[in-house]
Amino acid sequence: MTDHVDLVLEQWGARRPDLDVSPMAVIGRLKRLTRLVEAELRRTFAEHDLDPASFDVLATLRRSAPPHLLTPAELMRSSMVTSGAVTQRLDRLEARGLVARTPSPTDGRVVQVALTDAGHALIDRALPDHLATEERLLAALDPARRDTLAEALRDLLESLGDTIDRHGGGHGSR
Repeated sequence: MTDHVDLVLEQWGARRPDLDVSPMAVIGRLKRLTRLVEAELRRTFAEHDLDPASFDVLATLRRSAPPHLLTPAELMRSSMVTSGAVTQRLDRLEARGLVARTPSPTDGRVVQVALTDAGHALIDRALPDHLATEERLLAALDPARRDTLAEALRDLLESLGDTIDRHGGGHGSR
């Protein structure tokens, strides 16, 4: 079986046989896979009136230790949302009644973000659908191949500095 990336590699091989284009086999497929996966995830999130960043903020709060309170900085470090998007995302989620921001009881300069009952209920409804979509997207891989792929991707991410400090919660470059 041949895919689009095979065609690209064949074309480059014919036009520039002096170059090793093999990295394109991985990077090209990762890019194409990312587009396909993101489109499917967006459809699932839309069924719950969410977008990827909103889902990620709600999911990050939900998976944090009870009472599910995080500062905006902790949310940024623990989620896949960039710093510039956190405030904007929190404004939208708060306007929808899904999160609440309150001053910290120990430091009035610090804001804490918490799921509201509505936010908690929404993420608990959306998560099973999200996981079902991910399961469907990975259906072509048996558990052993999934594990191998996950390990290879972790190794690649670590080599590029995408690591976490389990004590501080931060991570390297993204």
